[in-house]
Amino acid sequence: MIRVFIGFDSHETVAFHVLAHSIHVRASQPVTITPLMLSQLKKVFLRERNALQSTEFSFSRFLVPYLSGYEGWSLFCDCDMLVLDDIAKLWALRDERFAVQVVKHDHAPPEQIKFLNQPQSKYAKKNWSSVMLFNNAKCKALTPDYANTATGLELHQFKWLDDDALIGEIPHRWNHLVDYDPPAPIEDLSLIHYTEGGPYFEAYTNCGYADLWIRERDSMLTAG
Repeated sequence: MIRVFIGFDSHETVAFHVLAHSIHVRASQPVTITPLMLSQLKKVFLRERNALQSTEFSFSRFLVPYLSGYEGWSLFCDCDMLVLDDIAKLWALRDERFAVQVVKHDHAPPEQIKFLNQPQSKYAKKNWSSVMLFNNAKCKALTPDYANTATGLELHQFKWLDDDALIGEIPHRWNHLVDYDPPAPIEDLSLIHYTEGGPYFEAYTNCGYADLWIRERDSMLTAG
């Protein structure tokens, strides 16, 4: 069973459902998908919203190993994404040498503001945490207490690991940053990330690969 957690933001509900649909219809193995909804995490996630966080799941994503009982593997994805490939191919990249595996972007966005007038934070390892393969048993430092109290940089820069050598790398095709990374043929992309804002926001209806997201949404709505 492929265990997937997707960040859920009340302003991006449709994005969550389209991403989940894109995963399910292409998967060759059974997949479970869990939304990280704050309304379902009230007993463990007590952190107040920080002015710098742009989504409701900015920090709750680091509860995934705890929610998985620190057993097996789990995949986390932001909701502003679209999967174009069989998620089992990403799942097959799990490597026991590592505590977590990510696409190691070198991403320094030039803008100060992104979707819904949210601040665009800049820091080393930015967007590494937007797709994470967690080797849960090696992530026991990510307790609810730590997720509630650690700084944003401590969480997103993987300071909870003893050594950056525990961060493995997955191919860039599994986290293509739309309108930041150079455009690529669809056959070279497995997951596209509308990190600045997706076509479900009026201001971004003409963003890169918007047609793919709209087609996926329409396919979901007309399925069956």
